[in-house]
Amino acid sequence: MKEIYFDHSATTAVRREVLNEMIPYFNIQYGNPSSLYRIGRNAKRAIEEARENVAYAINCEPFEIYFTSCGSESDNLAIKGFAYANMNKGNHIITSRIEHPAVLNTCKTLEKKGFSVTYLNVDEKGFIDFNELNNVITNKTILISVMMANNEIGTIQNVSKIGEIAHQRNIIFHTDAVQAIGNIKINVKDMNIDMLSMSAHKFYGPKGVGALYVKSGIDCERIQDGGHQERDKRAGTENVAGIVGIGKAIEIATHNLEQYNSKLLSLREYCISELRKNIDNIKINGDLNKRLPGNINISFKGCDASDILLELDKVGICASGGSACSSGSNEPSHVLIAIGLEREWLEGTIRITLGEDNTKEDIDYLVRNLIKIVSKLRTKK
Repeated sequence: MKEIYFDHSATTAVRREVLNEMIPYFNIQYGNPSSLYRIGRNAKRAIEEARENVAYAINCEPFEIYFTSCGSESDNLAIKGFAYANMNKGNHIITSRIEHPAVLNTCKTLEKKGFSVTYLNVDEKGFIDFNELNNVITNKTILISVMMANNEIGTIQNVSKIGEIAHQRNIIFHTDAVQAIGNIKINVKDMNIDMLSMSAHKFYGPKGVGALYVKSGIDCERIQDGGHQERDKRAGTENVAGIVGIGKAIEIATHNLEQYNSKLLSLREYCISELRKNIDNIKINGDLNKRLPGNINISFKGCDASDILLELDKVGICASGGSACSSGSNEPSHVLIAIGLEREWLEGTIRITLGEDNTKEDIDYLVRNLIKIVSKLRTKK
């Protein structure tokens, strides 16, 4: 039985070119980057080259990039690090109700530390309201953190406008761009972004490595004690191979962006068209225009998502019910609840996310099987 992967928002395979770049740093150039001898200096040089690649991809300076273990750590470092460093200026943070758990749970932790957090509502497509944002800002507001692209429904926020509002009120703006890198052309200067989080395994790099952009001049405390790596912002011996991987992966993603987007958008539109043509009582969640090109969040009325996913797995199709980081929870998706999706749709919602190896034939196979599965499950009801 063949296996077809439709869960690229959860993770992607490491590109062969990326893996080839990484391999020498496991067993040849394996020196500790803090060492003074040659293989240590070579490892350090590789880290700085990767830093330049990441900086180039989002149009910032290399010294504004800090390597982490993942997007979640980047979110924690940005939000906690900034909050702790700027407590004397205020204790109010603004975010949205549809953020990744890495942001939401970080904010909940800060609430226990005496910070006040406002969670912005979103409309039925997942967009925040700029009037609400303006109205909730106070003289205690120090940080706004709103994700660039939602990991479940694919909605792309107008982060430039959010950043503009923040800067008009002398507030710092952070965005979780974990789903955006490799899908959206990002220029942190033009988009009014002060801090940005990313994770390599979302754009065909390795798991276990991420990066955080912090604009020069922004005070951000370290949240992990240890050595003085990453200019004293993130202690711990660097994951050299992983950092080389993120550097190469983002270089390729940036170069291939338009071609990649065009392919995924074409496949997405074909898939949605075929599903609408062949299955009744379905609903596409999120905005169909300002949306990640490979994202299809779809509800099947009268079905249970876990049953659909198990049946898909039996025929070799990998899809998901939403965020991979929340898949162990029995709670309904906080994103779908926030957009006001009714329970009759909520229970039958799955996420299909496309990638570079998917083909039209893969879509046809998916649709054929979904027709059978949905019919079977609805008959049982």
